Amino acid sequence: MISIAIPKGSLEEQTLILFKQADLGIRKTDREYNPIIDDPRIGKVKVLRPQEIPKYVEEGYFDLGISGKDWITETESDVVEVADMPYSKQGSGNVKIVIAVPRDEGINSVEEVKPNSRVTTEYPNMTKKFFEDLGIPVEIFFSYGATEAKVPDLMDVVVDLTETGSTLRKNGLKIIGKITESSTKLIANKDSWNDDEKRKEIEEIKTLLLGVIDARGMVLLKMNVPENKLDDLITSLPAMKNPTTSKLYGTDYYAVETVVEKRGVNILIPQLKSNGAEDILELDISKIVR
Repeated sequence: MISIAIPKGSLEEQTLILFKQADLGIRKTDREYNPIIDDPRIGKVKVLRPQEIPKYVEEGYFDLGISGKDWITETESDVVEVADMPYSKQGSGNVKIVIAVPRDEGINSVEEVKPNSRVTTEYPNMTKKFFEDLGIPVEIFFSYGATEAKVPDLMDVVVDLTETGSTLRKNGLKIIGKITESSTKLIANKDSWNDDEKRKEIEEIKTLLLGVIDARGMVLLKMNVPENKLDDLITSLPAMKNPTTSKLYGTDYYAVETVVEKRGVNILIPQLKSNGAEDILELDISKIVR
């Protein structure tokens, strides 16, 4: 039986949805930060800030956790990265840790940052190493949020997490460099990973979660097609692998099944019909286990 730490904050809602779709529904209790998952493999669930999760997993308080690559690096946590988990609203889940300065500053690259500039960030360790590698001495101030609002009145430079950079731009800032990219990770404690029984449970949970993620944006198409048009239709049909075909009893028709991307299916279905497909069905998919 394993214990899991899930992230509070911006990823919490999407995490609850992901686990529910994986048939691992997280049920809230009177104790807000101690929900329950009704699954024989999971003994304890805790809702924590993603910044805290990597270190707690490393130290063995939890067997499994979900957090960002940025926090694994920032806290220098020694954990097993079990899987990438691109399940945010934006889909890819990739974000960047960037360096930004006021738009009207005559600075266009990180190499031009002035020595002894005041830098505000939630990532002091990564920021310190980055500027040390550049040979630029800076003063680093830890930010407890609203990092971009501290420039230029209190600080000179911002190091912050962004996906599109729109919030920084709205606050009169321009991006002049990038420290790294980050994505959401499923992480495990090393001892738990090396325990055969716990590793089996971790792998099974990973399979269910990734099955949901892989199914998102995909649909199952079913159709019937006359035998004399089958080859042409198969040639024009996108598929994860070769489509499944089977002869319909007592007819010269074949049933065809395939999994395709939801994006563009509105263009694909009329094309299939014009290529001879009949009785076309589009079905949602809850999981794809590869």
